[in-house]
Amino acid sequence: MIKCMVVDDEHFARELIEDNIRLVPFLELAASCKNVNEAMKVMAAEQIDLIFMDIQMPGLSGIQWLQSGLMQAPMVIMITAYADYALEGFNLNVLDYILKPVAFDRFLKASTKAMELHLLKNKQAAPAVPAEQNSLFVNSDYSLVRINMDDITHIEGLKDYIKIFQLRAMRPTVPRLTLHYMEDKLPSDKFLRVHRSYIVALDKIQSVKKNRLYLPDADIPFTDNYRDELMQYINNRS
Repeated sequence: MIKCMVVDDEHFARELIEDNIRLVPFLELAASCKNVNEAMKVMAAEQIDLIFMDIQMPGLSGIQWLQSGLMQAPMVIMITAYADYALEGFNLNVLDYILKPVAFDRFLKASTKAMELHLLKNKQAAPAVPAEQNSLFVNSDYSLVRINMDDITHIEGLKDYIKIFQLRAMRPTVPRLTLHYMEDKLPSDKFLRVHRSYIVALDKIQSVKKNRLYLPDADIPFTDNYRDELMQYINNRS
């Protein structure tokens, strides 16, 4: 288990990171601080393995604190709205650098990197971390929303976000993600890209007519680029 501390002067930002930490089985939230002075008191009182820290804060900034040298040398993951400090952060040996708003998949990737380094330092075997095989979390409407893969009928890709359509849902979930990202995340035996703008759940296809697929909640086009793979799936179940 990795003991974590959040350091950020923004209340909402702290709450979001705290919620993310609670969703990761190998992280333990030890403290949440609104400035560096509070964080220094925590560091003096207990062992902290990992700090999720903003860069620009009133008083002593995160960069200044790192430059001064930290007690106990914990791992540090920067979480900030400012991309300009990335190089300086890495020069100070921060483990990772995440831009706000923080997507949960990006947070999990950075946390996993911290776990790997933590295990290497302590020469321990990696713990079994339960995988969310049938669901995933996405950021939508300033919240982390669990998406049950079995409920997805299709996903529509737009310019800089996607719409995830689910059975029995009144409206789609709309996170700022790309269709390509979702294609990599979803199991390939259950989902198929059928158009540059659409991914479908294969078991939700009710019929096929010409170049359109009919689902419980929509009919969508498919293009010749994806026809062979789609027809192979249909033929295997004919």
